[in-house]
Amino acid sequence: QVQLVESGGGLVQPGGSLSLSCAASGNSFSINAMGWYRQAPGKERELVAVITSGGSSIYADSVKGRFSISRDNAKNTVYLQMKSLKVEDTAVYYCSINVPTGPYTWSSNQDYWGQGTQVTVSS
Repeated sequence: QVQLVESGGGLVQPGGSLSLSCAASGNSFSINAMGWYRQAPGKERELVAVITSGGSSIYADSVKGRFSISRDNAKNTVYLQMKSLKVEDTAVYYCSINVPTGPYTWSSNQDYWGQGTQVTVSS
C-alpha cells in the first residue's frame, strides 16, 4: 500500500523560508510525477508545483521565483523549498504522486495523496 509522509510545515514570519518534504513508500513501480498542492480555508485545492520523473517542473504563477520543487528518486522523496513567504501562502500543503499500476507502458496510473501539513505565514 502506497503511503506518503509529509514533514516540514509550521509557522513562519512573512519573508521567511520553509522547506517541506514528502517521502513515499509501498510503491511497486517508479513514480511518475510528484507534486505539491495547497488548500487555504474556504478555497479549493490548487496546484503549487509539479515535477516529472525526468526533472521537468511547473509552478503556479503565484509561487514562481519563490518556491522550488525537487525530488530524490532513490529516496522516493519530493521537496518544496519556499522562500519569501507571504501571508497568502498560508494553507494546508499536500503532496501527491502519480504511480503506474503495472509494469507496462499501457498500465494505468493512480494518484496518491499525503495527509497534509499546515504552513502558516504570520507576523
